[in-house]
Amino acid sequence: MAENVTIDLNNFLEVSDFIKQKEIDLLIVGPEVPLVDGIRDFLESDLELKDLKIVGPGKEGARLEGSKDYAKQFMNKYGITTAGSETFTAAEYDQAIQYVEELPLPIVLKADGLAAGKGVIICESHDQAKETLEEMLLKEKFGEASRTVVIEDFLKGIEVSVFVVTDGKNYKILPEAKDYKPIGENNTGPNTGGMGSVSPVNFADAAFMKKVEDTIIRPTIDGLGSGNIPYKGFIFFGLMNIKGTPYNIEYNVRMGDPETQVVLPRIKTDLVDLLTATAEGTLDAINVEIDPRSAVTVVMASGGYPGSYEKGHVITGTDLPLKDSIVFHAGTRLEHEKLTTQGGRVMAITGLGDHLQQAVDNAYAKVKLIHWENVYFRKDIGQDLLALE
Repeated sequence: MAENVTIDLNNFLEVSDFIKQKEIDLLIVGPEVPLVDGIRDFLESDLELKDLKIVGPGKEGARLEGSKDYAKQFMNKYGITTAGSETFTAAEYDQAIQYVEELPLPIVLKADGLAAGKGVIICESHDQAKETLEEMLLKEKFGEASRTVVIEDFLKGIEVSVFVVTDGKNYKILPEAKDYKPIGENNTGPNTGGMGSVSPVNFADAAFMKKVEDTIIRPTIDGLGSGNIPYKGFIFFGLMNIKGTPYNIEYNVRMGDPETQVVLPRIKTDLVDLLTATAEGTLDAINVEIDPRSAVTVVMASGGYPGSYEKGHVITGTDLPLKDSIVFHAGTRLEHEKLTTQGGRVMAITGLGDHLQQAVDNAYAKVKLIHWENVYFRKDIGQDLLALE
């Protein structure tokens, strides 16, 4: 289906040279770092690439993900429901300590910049919050990303991710998903890049989704227009459902992982048509058809992740066919014709089914066929939503 190429995604000159060499006419930017660093602006400034269609925002639009503080200011400006917060820099450390001392528990601390999905820490005590603040602001736990920290009110609810694709004026709502960030079952332990996901989400019914569209999606698209921020690409809304009211917790300016692995299999519309229309500004002409089936993704990780882990273990069982399942490779590599582990999150296994339980069963049936030394995966993906049925 495709060929992997060795390119430094953050070397824009290398990327543009490859696009010219292969005469590529449609580019979808997957990771957040090149978007935040302005890859779109760089490529658009090259006259040789004037016909290149790009899905992904420019540097200004990407600030919605690149800066938690900017995103909060944007949400407050355009009346988008979100958690209360204050932002502090290292120079305001004493004020930040004073602020957390007066907050009710738990307290949410967010590195302002990009931290590979690990920059959000929920503190259960004031002492933990002060200790974490010191690590983030003064000791730069997340490097430059945590020189500024957003301190946010904790919202108790159930999370759901909603995705749209927009050409700057028109937008299409894609299937929603719920992901599982913590490493341990029952959502315990440190956050990861995501250990699994489910779509659809049974509490995100038509009434809830109408609230999401009216109070969060449309004001965001209108806000981008009001701010003269051109935007052609995906927007991921990280929402919290609190007694039927959606709150926007964060934006991503791309599809999320592992949510993409349950969202894309449910889009029946031709993906190339959808992405081309996004890049060309003709999204209003596209009808997005959604597969009603359920999809469940289980991430298989290296033992020790998100801490230190070993690489190079041989993976077996991926070639055993199983109906209604898809294997998405992430941290894998072919070495001497053997598939080996090369990352923390090694692969994501998606199961499809006519209902949630069937999708869960199909995903885990495939997981059981795949093995490597010290493999780890959560065994409870989707169980919380099954309990709501």
